[in-house]
This record gives sequence, C-alpha cells and structure tokens, in this order.
Amino acid sequence: MFGLSAFQLPRSTDSVTVGFPIEDKFVVAVASSALFDLAESDAVFRTQGPSAYRIHQRQHEHLPFGAGVAFPLIRRLLHLNDDFPETRPVEVVLLSRNDPDTGLRAFNTIEHLDLDISRAAFVSGRDPFRYMETFNASLFLSANPDDVQAALNAGLPAGRVYSTSQPADDGERELRIAFDFDGVLADDSAERVFQEQALAGFHESERTLGDEPMLAGPLRRFLEGISKLQQMELEKQATDDSYVPRIRTAIVTARNAPAHRRVITTLRHWGIQVDEAFFLGGIDKSKVLKQFKPHIFFDDQMRHVEDASTVSPVVHIPFGVANKIPKRPETE
Repeated sequence: MFGLSAFQLPRSTDSVTVGFPIEDKFVVAVASSALFDLAESDAVFRTQGPSAYRIHQRQHEHLPFGAGVAFPLIRRLLHLNDDFPETRPVEVVLLSRNDPDTGLRAFNTIEHLDLDISRAAFVSGRDPFRYMETFNASLFLSANPDDVQAALNAGLPAGRVYSTSQPADDGERELRIAFDFDGVLADDSAERVFQEQALAGFHESERTLGDEPMLAGPLRRFLEGISKLQQMELEKQATDDSYVPRIRTAIVTARNAPAHRRVITTLRHWGIQVDEAFFLGGIDKSKVLKQFKPHIFFDDQMRHVEDASTVSPVVHIPFGVANKIPKRPETE
C-alpha cells in the first residue's frame, strides 16, 4: 500500500524563497490535545456543546492547561535549540481544530510554560493535518483518533497519544525515545506474512529476506530527523568535552532471532543507528520500558500500547494489517 517514500513529505525546492527556513528544520506538529491535558475542556465540549465550550475557554484562558502525554517529548526537543542557538534545528508547530478565539488558551499555556512554540494553525473544526506539508512536519501527534487515522490514510505520519497513568514530567535533561519496528518504522509486510502463515512461516520468510531492507513505515522520516539531531550532538561533543548528548533511542520489538537480522539490515540501509535494541520474542515490552524509561514510546498494536501506558507515555500508530483484522499471537 505504501512505498518507500510514502511518508516523506516534499520539501521546498524554491531557491529564491526568503523568510523563515522551515524546510531546513526538524519539525513536529502537535495538537493541543497531545501537548496538554484537555480532559476538563473536552468534557465541557462533549456534554454541553460548542457555545458552552467557548465560554469555558474564555473564562479560563489565563489558567494554564496541565501537561499532556506528548509534553515530555516536546519540551526536551525544544531544549535542543538551547544547545544549538545558531541553527536552532527543532521547530514545533501547533495544529489545532480550535478557532483562533478558543485556541488562545493554548498559546497562553505555551507562554506560561516557556515553550519555544510560536507557529500554529487554528482551523475551526477542519482537518488540521492537511497543513503538515506547509510546515514540513515529520510527525503529527493528536489525541483525536479520527484525525490520526485520516492522516495515516492519506500517507501522512501521525500517531494518537494514549492516556497514561504516569506521573508528571520529572524535568531531567535526557530525552529517551523508543520505537516498535514493524508497522511503525518499517511497513507492515512482515506482519502480513505472519497473519497469513503464522510464526513458523514468518520466521522462514524473515530468514530468507534477512539481507533485504524493508520499506518505510509511518515514522521512518521522524527517526531520520532524530538521528540527524544525534549526529549534531556527537559533532558538538567532539569539539566540546563538557557536552553530554541528550538523545537516546531504542527499538523494542517482539521479533527475535532469526528475524532480528532484517531490522539491522534495514537500519543500515537507511543509514541510521539506534542506541539500544531489544528483540524480545514475546516477552512483555513493558518490562523493558520500565527500565529504559522512555519519554515516549511508539507502537502499532493496542495491547502493547495499553501495557506500555502503565510505565511510559505512549503513542499508538494505527497503521497496517495489525489494526485491521483480529490478532494472532504476536510478532510485533
């Protein structure tokens, strides 16, 4: 369904364009529902309607929202600009279904929390993800499942933040990001084999294709951007012994040998290295996540998302065959 570049948004090639160079930035688009805790406001909208919601937001527009699931990730990404003040490589854009009036509270909260976010689109109930290309976004995060699914159906990289029982952000400096592999970084072709041929057929297929890289999944471009930020950190460390890189990445997959080889082959083909990889072979992923303590974890299967949400902020990527048919015992 999706080819190698399906999730790679086009970049500007206009050499005479002036102004802010958004095409040169690592951009994450985030809905206010992902960045902040909107439970109270959302309840007003659902139970009392748009007019009461507008009144509620105006009455509380100087009361900051609490932190949402994506807040730990976004805050740490933005802090990277402090380490690279000349290039300021990270840009976060707010894409919101609110209109500008009801969206004012979100910007007030951004100012209150001293988040370096200055760009936004308020679309008055329309699809906000349509503007991902405009802002060169490599990922769109939202708590709205319909928006996320529609974005993925359009070949755009998106994920739904999942309610978590985790405590508030602890304020530490390091940023840890964990990814599932199939249906997240890579496409779902191997999962399709598993659904059709069960575990034995899956392992045989992966053994045969071990030296053949997989096609891109929804978050390949996002990982590429993270990898480039890590390379910038390593280059800075090489000239500044006092600098300690912020970012650590991990792949946490239910694959195990012999299916591990294709993960490494694919990453090599993409020119990407991760810091840690866990080939669990069916072991509960939350056991690893409890130790790695990611500030965000991306997975395409809801049972892993639900388990992970007890130990980590988590994002569901509702992509591929695993989200369309009843599940067999897991591969991913």
